[in-house]
Amino acid sequence: MARLPVNPLVLAADPGTGGAFVQFLPFILIFGIFYFLLILPQQRQRKKVQEMLANLKTGDRVITSGGVYGTIVSFRDANVVQLQVAQQLKIDVARSAITGLQAVEGEAAGKDKK
Repeated sequence: MARLPVNPLVLAADPGTGGAFVQFLPFILIFGIFYFLLILPQQRQRKKVQEMLANLKTGDRVITSGGVYGTIVSFRDANVVQLQVAQQLKIDVARSAITGLQAVEGEAAGKDKK
């Protein structure tokens, strides 16, 4: 019988000796992918909407989260905007309910021609 030059107990060492970092590497990679694909674009979009809400002024045509189109007539409070929806109809909406600006007809026609 041939003798092995190395102790068999040394060959049967614990396979988990790579360290904790190697074990958590897949989780770190998954978090990185989620951050760049989901979290970062959402933060950018939120920042863009906050800037748009901060720069609202009288006369802007806007659309609300409920789908109501209107023109800003006045600001009642820091958080309340009065919209003119029809000739004699004005409604108060929360500033946070405004989801976007509507392009003016002249600007939209100019963009289509370019």
